[in-house]
Amino acid sequence: MDANSLALTGNQILSALPDSDLKRITPLLERVELAHGTILYAPRETITHVYFPERSMISVVAYTDDGQSAEVAVIGSEGATGIAVVLGEESTPYENIVQLPNGSMRIKTADIREEFARGGALHDLILQFTNRLLVQVSQTALCNRLHSVEKRLSRWLLMSHDRSETDNLNLTQEFVALMLGSNRTTVTKTAIILQNAGLISYKRGKIVITNRPALEQYTCECYRVIRAAYTRK
Repeated sequence: MDANSLALTGNQILSALPDSDLKRITPLLERVELAHGTILYAPRETITHVYFPERSMISVVAYTDDGQSAEVAVIGSEGATGIAVVLGEESTPYENIVQLPNGSMRIKTADIREEFARGGALHDLILQFTNRLLVQVSQTALCNRLHSVEKRLSRWLLMSHDRSETDNLNLTQEFVALMLGSNRTTVTKTAIILQNAGLISYKRGKIVITNRPALEQYTCECYRVIRAAYTRK
């Protein structure tokens, strides 16, 4: 891959690099396709690559010892997965699973650690993204504790829509339930409530955002707090 083709990447961290940094890092990057449901990292599994999503979206999922789960963050073209490796860790306690499929760039752990240690543009961009990710994780924890499943689902759909190129989100009941720490019956009932309100169209395995402005008005303030963190310069 050459620097010209990399310049077309949809990842915001990579596209923000100065030309000199871009040329240096280009030979270290590999473009890969990510299928829905692909597990990039299992909990406590050694991280071998850091991924820079382009048009894909990754869910960061926490599990209890007895297998219960909830999504704690999503990562799309604004960021990178596996950033724990540049903060001195070898693994993550969370599962990273592909929620919306498509392309991504990736780099070996040893290579990104070396580039990060330079203290240049990539270092600063990753730290900026890390701060925004902390806002998302913190606000998601508050949302999951205080807000109804209808508000939580609407927030989650908006965040997914932000990282998608289409209004059509191909998401199974099982996957949505996993992300919300809920069950399929609750997901179905909640989606029907949003559909009856004219916010989405819902069929098993497919959700279409039909009225984005109204969905933004309907959801809780948590979505606006998270979105502001990512759009702030």
